[in-house]
Amino acid sequence: MTSDLLELPVFGLYAGFANPVSIDLTFDDGSMQTIDSTVTTAAYTDPNGVYDHPVFIERREAGSELGFDFFALKSDLGTPVIIDTDGTIRWVGVSSEGSIPSVFTDNGFVIGNRHSTRVRRLELDGTDTLVPVAFPDYRNFHHNVDPGKVGFLGEFNTHTDSQSTIAEFTLSGGVLKEWDFATLVRDHMMTGGDDSTLFVRPPNDWFHTNAAAYDPRDDSLIVSSRENFVMNVDYETGAIRWLLGDPTKYWWTFPSLRAKALTLTGGGLYPIGQHAVSLTSDGLLLLFNAGTASDWQPEGAPIGESREYSAVSAYRIDAATMTATNVWNFDYGRSIYSGHCSSAYEAGGHSLLITYARADNVTHARLVGLNSQHEVVFDFQYDTSRCDTAWNGVPIPLENMSFP
Repeated sequence: MTSDLLELPVFGLYAGFANPVSIDLTFDDGSMQTIDSTVTTAAYTDPNGVYDHPVFIERREAGSELGFDFFALKSDLGTPVIIDTDGTIRWVGVSSEGSIPSVFTDNGFVIGNRHSTRVRRLELDGTDTLVPVAFPDYRNFHHNVDPGKVGFLGEFNTHTDSQSTIAEFTLSGGVLKEWDFATLVRDHMMTGGDDSTLFVRPPNDWFHTNAAAYDPRDDSLIVSSRENFVMNVDYETGAIRWLLGDPTKYWWTFPSLRAKALTLTGGGLYPIGQHAVSLTSDGLLLLFNAGTASDWQPEGAPIGESREYSAVSAYRIDAATMTATNVWNFDYGRSIYSGHCSSAYEAGGHSLLITYARADNVTHARLVGLNSQHEVVFDFQYDTSRCDTAWNGVPIPLENMSFP
């Protein structure tokens, strides 16, 4: 017997409001029908006392140019939280398990566990499912989960090293590819005649991966090693293609690594303490340029430059000439320093979402939206004490969701 009832989840409603909802139906015979209704929602109080208390520095004006309306905050207080550009909560799950290593994909979230290798798939209708991914002998996720070539790029601690392993995994096929940067960097340095034991020092946090991006243009992986540089490696072999980083850091003292360094032409900012590497729609390398020197170098080794402000930086990479051009920076008048965590991601029309996760001496998480001219469209903040409120913020197309 066929049921004539259809259960249709509706997402992104305003809490404590009579929300008008319009549903367009198209039938097999080509006819159409529109159902208009009103869904009245209960008021919502954030149990953390955070996301329902934004403090505005600048509110978005009606009709202002911006290529996104919604974004997800990766939180250590619970599930990701979807916020709109007016600072209103539009979706949140019920779990108190943190969601820092997470990614929005196929109308839901894939979330890794920072204390184990558990993976969850969290749908916007609230369905929360454990995914039985068969990982090797890893200990736990840390930092990001990013889109990969086929699946997802997870950052893992192993039982022999800390924060220097990335693996691409799927929710159905387990691990597709692994990059053990302790081995990859060690082999490269030894081939180049350097003593790799001076640089590759497991289980110390010598590398500190915090983000990765797949570049389909040359089948490569771009990896943020916060302690050292941004690294590009061949997807299949792991061979180092180029490095971009502060030449006053420890890594520069090794000829084998220096040989892979890009020259920054025309001046600009080197990536220092960077997070959230990605590629823009016009092919630039985009990152949050925290401005923080290395934390875990050997005693007496150079830790590199420090800045008193953080920036968002974009680079054009020319691997053929081994050069990089710092095309633009946004530093908000050098008024904000967020030395760890944080992110910057592009949305439609070259607009940007910036998350200053640890602003004001680690008391505020600040969310800033920029239009295509890098003009501030909105700016508001939440209280924080670590990176727990907003490790990263990522624009999501909640208004353009489609279901097969």
